[in-house]
Amino acid sequence: MKKNIYIITLILLILDQLIKYAVTSGLTLHQEVVLIPGFFSLQYAQNTGAAWSLLEGNVFLLIVISVVAVIALNQYLLHETKFSKCSIWAYGLIMGGILGNLVDRLIHEYVIDYLSFQIFEYHFPIFNLADTAIVIGIVLLIIDIVRSEIYDRRKRRQSSMTRSVSSAKIRNQS
Repeated sequence: MKKNIYIITLILLILDQLIKYAVTSGLTLHQEVVLIPGFFSLQYAQNTGAAWSLLEGNVFLLIVISVVAVIALNQYLLHETKFSKCSIWAYGLIMGGILGNLVDRLIHEYVIDYLSFQIFEYHFPIFNLADTAIVIGIVLLIIDIVRSEIYDRRKRRQSSMTRSVSSAKIRNQS
């Protein structure tokens, strides 16, 4: 099971870097290729910050945060024994996304972004596959945790009800 997490991580990392290579080879900085007018385009951008350019220019700090996150996540994965299909995808996407952007920061000192969306008049910050994977992974992880909690509560409730019925039967037999 854990092996699948690392396979997803590796595939995502490779795909992320291949797309970024294609973008930097095919577009000049800030060049935009409109794919769906008024909604979606490819635009080559360099981001020295995190999401929405937070911590812009703090590349070393972002590298440290990424390395710590990868080490912590990997330590958790090494000690955890139960994984659902959802959590396997979640952890693989999160780890692959973090590593994809970490590779950029280590090589270029910035992250290569290229996905540009506009909804009505709002232009979302430009992002990339690695960013998308992290967000999807976190959403999947939240879904998995909530689903697991609901299952555990139902199981406890059923167990409690079974004990109550058993206790009532024992009292009635006495």
